[in-house]
Amino acid sequence: MTSSIDPKTLKSWLHDGGEIALLDVREHGQYGEAHLFYGIPLPFSRLEIDAPRLVPRRGVRVVVYDEGDADVAERAAARLAVLGYGSVHVLQGGTRAWKAAGYVLFAGVNLPSKTFGELAEEVYHTPRVSAGQLAEMLARKDKVVVLDGRPASEFHKMNIPGATCCPNGELAYRVRRLVPDTTTPIVINCAGRTRSIIGAQTLINLGLPNPVYALENGTQGWYLADHTLEHGGTRRYADDSGNTDLRSAARALAARFDVPMVNAQAVRQWADDAERTLFLCDVRTPEEFAAGSLPGAQHTPGGQLMQAGDQYFGVRGARLVLFDNDGVRAPTIASWLRQMGHDASVLEGGLASGLSLAPAAAPRAPALPTIDAQALAARIERNEVAVVDLRASMQFRAGHIAQARWSIRPRLARDVANTETRQLVLVADDAPLAAWAAASELAGLPSAPLLLAGGMAAWRAAGLPVEATPALPADGDCIDYLFFVHDRHDGNKEAARRYLAWETGLVAQLDAQERAAFRLPAAASHG
Repeated sequence: MTSSIDPKTLKSWLHDGGEIALLDVREHGQYGEAHLFYGIPLPFSRLEIDAPRLVPRRGVRVVVYDEGDADVAERAAARLAVLGYGSVHVLQGGTRAWKAAGYVLFAGVNLPSKTFGELAEEVYHTPRVSAGQLAEMLARKDKVVVLDGRPASEFHKMNIPGATCCPNGELAYRVRRLVPDTTTPIVINCAGRTRSIIGAQTLINLGLPNPVYALENGTQGWYLADHTLEHGGTRRYADDSGNTDLRSAARALAARFDVPMVNAQAVRQWADDAERTLFLCDVRTPEEFAAGSLPGAQHTPGGQLMQAGDQYFGVRGARLVLFDNDGVRAPTIASWLRQMGHDASVLEGGLASGLSLAPAAAPRAPALPTIDAQALAARIERNEVAVVDLRASMQFRAGHIAQARWSIRPRLARDVANTETRQLVLVADDAPLAAWAAASELAGLPSAPLLLAGGMAAWRAAGLPVEATPALPADGDCIDYLFFVHDRHDGNKEAARRYLAWETGLVAQLDAQERAAFRLPAAASHG
């Protein structure tokens, strides 16, 4: 059933203690400009692909919204109903009505996690060093170790000279091998602020005897202080650096924040509970997950689960069950999730628990007939087809078929279905994305759309020409791209300053209910 809900009612739902999935169904760039604090990004272009993973229980309360001046939320609600979601509501007037009702809209991404990091610094008084202080340490060749708490892909883009990549979720498991000397100062950095703070405070909370600091403002602070960053770095923790030296400390930390330890039988019972949503979270590395995990688990690398939980679970109030194979990582991460207000538990026995759950049911994407690159080139030459590129706007700018136009699912029907008489050929890296878009937006065309087999990779492999258009689509049309998040890493110092000001200003934007939802200790020591 689909119905409407007003902002005041939604606000009460968000804080009534029940489960709710608040889904922002606009595209990423629109979402990042202004959204509700608890809004989960679920772009309409990826709805059928990501909804079953983010919202696995079909009976949960769901609220979808857009800006209020389009019908994207209504269209998304209808699609969710088709997928079997039985309690779907549309926020009347979208974000505009929310703001008009006196509630705050937030810019950026991963809002609860980033805001929590700022609050954690306030509560714990996490020690920090400035870029200048760290630069002096490195210049003097002090025995300081710099650990970058981001994933390897982000580290590869830019890093502090001499730093080692060790994502925050791996710190507790690997720090004693990375820094065996207990007197060596450790500096944790990220690109901005929050992962620096959480990473440093993780080691402090575990009772590490080393002096531990967060690098103030991360790589952006380093760059703004006119220090040089390295690019293309690959230095990271060794595969054999994992150890259980801090297992007792991790269990004590979990107990400090009332993290339940649950056995496989209890989790199986939770999985059968029709009134609650369950997420089984493997917090280990990508390589470990690929080598084998528990049936029904999703890969949620620990550092990212803390930093970007809205990419892994979309139900506020759901049960989160974390596991590892070492007894160090899961309890450490769960200690933070509990402080963030989540119902997080740790699976006893972890990977060896014998737990097996059924995977979340996902709908099968409809099939699209395909056309190979050479055949498409011939039909383009004869002007028989119209090529529509559904890849990310920045990928389109970087290189596309010369005759193609860019579009995205919310605008697809408007862009082509009502004006184009030639047969459509869709280009996409993700075939299901194109198939779902065609099914909902292009039904009823005289000729069924075709899909370029193998996407642009096949086109390039065939030696066919590619055109770059750095200014097309225009910035205003790139609703899937959040410019201010990316420009800060591309030489734009003003963008970096704005981003850091945004991070430090998050706490002041919270209302009393949003702040109270976090469960940080009232007072904490940094010693």
